[in-house]
Amino acid sequence: MLAYDKPIRLSKLDAGPKPAAKAAGLNVLQLAQLLWRRKTAIAFAALIGACAAIAIGKSLTPKYLATAQLYVDPRELQLVDRELTPRSQDISGLAMVVESQARVITSNSVLMQVIKDTRLDKDPEFGGASIGPVAKLLGLLGLHMGSSAPTALAETAALDALGRHINVKKTDRTFIVDIDVWSYDPAKAAMLANAISNAYLAEAKNSQSIAARRATNDLSGRLKELQDRLRTAENALAIYKAQNNFVGTQDTLITDQQLLASNQRLAAARAATLEAQAKYDQIEASRRNAGDAGAIPEALQSPTLGNLRAQYAEARRKLAEMTAELGPLHPALRQMEKQVEDLRRTINEEVDRFTQSAKNDLARARDYETSLTRSLEAQKRQSVQLSHASVRLRELERDVEASRDVYQSFLKRSRETQEQESLNTSNARVIGEATVPQRRSFPPPMTVLAAIGLVLGGLAAAGWFTGVELLSSEIAGQASDQAMRVRPAAETPALPSKTSETGFPPSAAEKPGIARLQEADVIRTLGGILASSGPPDLTQLGWPTLRAATPLTTFLTSMRDMREALSRRSAANVAPVMAVIGQGLGRDRSIVTVNVALAAARDGARVLMIDADPERRALSNKLAGTAECEAKRLSWLSIGGKAERTIKTRNGIEVLPIAGPGAFAATGKAIAQARASTDYDLVIVDGPALPFSAEGRKLIDVADGLIGMLSASFDVDGCMDDILAGLDGAEHKLIGVIINELHSVPVQPVRSAAYA
Repeated sequence: MLAYDKPIRLSKLDAGPKPAAKAAGLNVLQLAQLLWRRKTAIAFAALIGACAAIAIGKSLTPKYLATAQLYVDPRELQLVDRELTPRSQDISGLAMVVESQARVITSNSVLMQVIKDTRLDKDPEFGGASIGPVAKLLGLLGLHMGSSAPTALAETAALDALGRHINVKKTDRTFIVDIDVWSYDPAKAAMLANAISNAYLAEAKNSQSIAARRATNDLSGRLKELQDRLRTAENALAIYKAQNNFVGTQDTLITDQQLLASNQRLAAARAATLEAQAKYDQIEASRRNAGDAGAIPEALQSPTLGNLRAQYAEARRKLAEMTAELGPLHPALRQMEKQVEDLRRTINEEVDRFTQSAKNDLARARDYETSLTRSLEAQKRQSVQLSHASVRLRELERDVEASRDVYQSFLKRSRETQEQESLNTSNARVIGEATVPQRRSFPPPMTVLAAIGLVLGGLAAAGWFTGVELLSSEIAGQASDQAMRVRPAAETPALPSKTSETGFPPSAAEKPGIARLQEADVIRTLGGILASSGPPDLTQLGWPTLRAATPLTTFLTSMRDMREALSRRSAANVAPVMAVIGQGLGRDRSIVTVNVALAAARDGARVLMIDADPERRALSNKLAGTAECEAKRLSWLSIGGKAERTIKTRNGIEVLPIAGPGAFAATGKAIAQARASTDYDLVIVDGPALPFSAEGRKLIDVADGLIGMLSASFDVDGCMDDILAGLDGAEHKLIGVIINELHSVPVQPVRSAAYA
């Protein structure tokens, strides 16, 4: 139960805080003061370093760097249809080809050719024997001293030295390769760079010729074997054809041609037989019908039969005339009748000859058809036999064709590669010859060396003085600790009641203040109606806020006492942090927070108010509904991260509406920035809300003091017990309690006996 006439007992604070150990080391201000005191020595050391750097630069042998540029296009010249190696059109593949060529430039074959062309094995800079005065004198007399080192060892030494003098690099996203060669002689550096580029081009051409020659030799070696294989296959095919009577043209065999011709002749014979049969049947039908036997096409076409029929017609005409004129027994009439009869018999005999001829033609056609049928059957049997034998024939033909194709392909490719031996398809060329360098590449200019020596000398001196200062402080601290350990307990001085530098509270049993926020202290307005553009007015939000023209009230006096207690608990020269916590609606706690901020602003304090309730967001939502707000960032304190925006109000208070994911982390960051800034005298945090989460606990640990809000609509004693239980070890930070007696929507209103 909360008693107004007795202080709140906080058993966990009886033991008192432990003094913090002094942090070892130097802060930025102390380091700056130390370096300023030693500025003369540091400047002298920097000057010595600059002089030493210049002296070292003068003593070093200068090096000169010459650069030759090559354009290595992996897309080689298309001189023939088929190249020895396929070309890659992929970008990564082309880049790999250029990088590989860059490695070829530093290969032993290229560098050895350079050594032979330029006689680097005799150069002292590349491992050759130096010429002494005696050797020079003998050389003037025409005598030369023999070299004691073998030629192979000299070339190996020159190769190793030349490799250290070369740096080949490829420009990004291009086909340009730079060949950098350094030497103590500028003319020699340019000469070596050009010699290396020329040796690489010659090596590229030589490697292509060698590859083409090797391919030609390999193909030619296989031609004899392929030729013998083709000849063997063709002989086997010819022998098999002769054995199985496969005779014919390239397209068809004779048997197939004969079979086709016999089939055609048989069809013609069958047609002739049918024609003869039809002719014979027609003649026989005419004779059986007792009609005119000469009324057939053959008879009508016969001139003999035509004459006989004409004579027969004439004789019958005369017979008719004579019959009309003479009697039946007249000798002339009988003679004429006999003549007509003879003509009829002659016509019938002629027709019989046509009939016999048709019969003979029919028999001959049938015999010819029969012979053709027998011949065709024999040819069919022979064709079936040849079909079985042609299976093996086709296998032999396929073998011959395959052998011929392979042989022809190898023969053609051998001729192509033989011609490619004399072709240079490489598309690499020198686009920039090395020129004699006019400036040395090492050591740097004297001005750069002097600047480097100056900086290094100054840093060395500053580091030396800083280390000496730290070592002296550590030794003094160890001596002081040893003296404290050997000093009697009675002589140990008592700890001061307030250590503002560390922020510990002066007394764990200090009584928290109690304030009452009543209706007489506030005024209510209609939020949004009186709102205007520009910075918002906290007294026009529609919440009950402190009256502006009232004299000093009990609530304002209590707020001053709580701020004084907060200042005693906070560190010096930093803005103290006050957190308003409590149970009930988040709106009630936010109203109390706004009035606490207004009370501090009325006394002239620069206040930063932070909304640390990410769930209810009563303060943030209220400000979001106001007119256009003037916002600014938290100045330079957010370097390296995104600065939060504060909202300026007309009451001299800045509000930071932090809510949503990461609200507690943003709140902690904003508090740290506000403490480091000189723009604020007080930081008031709205929250966190009960029950405290892990992030809320961290926020309570950051705050210098806590104010508990107790709503008169709830059980005051129960709410106070819940606040103390939620603090769990942080009760010593409680600097005051505010009883909210403003009229609000009650939720299960319960008044305790102590409050009554």
